Amino acid sequence: MARNFKDLSEREILALAVSLEEEDGRVYADFAEGLRETYPATAKLFDDMGAEESEHRASLIETYRARFGEHIPLIRRQDVKGFVQRRPFWLTRPLKISEVRKQAEIMELETRQFYQKAIGQVTDAGVRKLLGDLEEVERKHQKTAEAMQESITQSVEKTEDEAQRRLFVLQIVQPGLAGLMDGSVSTLAPVFAAAFATKSSSDAFLVGLAASIGAGISMAFAEALSDDGSMTGRGRPVLRGAVTGLMTAAGGIGHTLPFLIKDFHVAFIAAVIVVAMELATIAWIRKRYMDTPLLSAAFQVVVGGVLVFAVGIWIGSS
Repeated sequence: MARNFKDLSEREILALAVSLEEEDGRVYADFAEGLRETYPATAKLFDDMGAEESEHRASLIETYRARFGEHIPLIRRQDVKGFVQRRPFWLTRPLKISEVRKQAEIMELETRQFYQKAIGQVTDAGVRKLLGDLEEVERKHQKTAEAMQESITQSVEKTEDEAQRRLFVLQIVQPGLAGLMDGSVSTLAPVFAAAFATKSSSDAFLVGLAASIGAGISMAFAEALSDDGSMTGRGRPVLRGAVTGLMTAAGGIGHTLPFLIKDFHVAFIAAVIVVAMELATIAWIRKRYMDTPLLSAAFQVVVGGVLVFAVGIWIGSS
């Protein structure tokens, strides 16, 4: 059962301080390791902060041994009331730089407040001085965490922005583009086959709606189950699946909606215009985020779209 902080003895307060410094140092080490590849400058800051936490722990252990002997009782943050329970997001990959910086600021504020309370509860002058010194260091760490964004140079910030862009492309754009291409292209055949076979806008709409929703669900599950993102850096499976599924459905529904128009010929012309807009959008996204030359992207998309479109008309007209 968790204990009240005011009920802790001086021995237990020192033991808790050792545990807190060890935990913070290990968290910072995890932050540094998780950010090293994409955000090396920020990772270096966390390496330095982790090293300082290790020095704090060594000073606390030395003081504890001098006062109470070799055995340090196990007392952790979860054993004392008042500490905020930390969600271990430092174990996830990839780490979000904004969340890491915010968490570091919260950690330093909490540790500083711990030392402030601990000073008022111990009587030994040497221990009080050590805790006061550590509180001052944590205050500086808090300022470092608050100013972490400002401490990054312009060139490093540009590098980190590029890394953020790569993660955005990998986790959002790529699955979304795959879904949009699948929905826009693969549903062309059933929609236009139904349209030409029945010459009925309502029938074509129902087929297109069913094909779009079905394709969206299928693509969502396929993407979410493809990998958990831990090794590839592609992010959370649920998010990727949702993005892919929604964009797949949107791609199919786009050229299905014109068939709400009762006049079949008007609906068909409107659907063809929408298809052209969809293919142009896909080509632009490939150029914008995938660095594919616009003409090349347009050619690849248009060829695929035209082939599927032609198959749909051919089957519907036969």
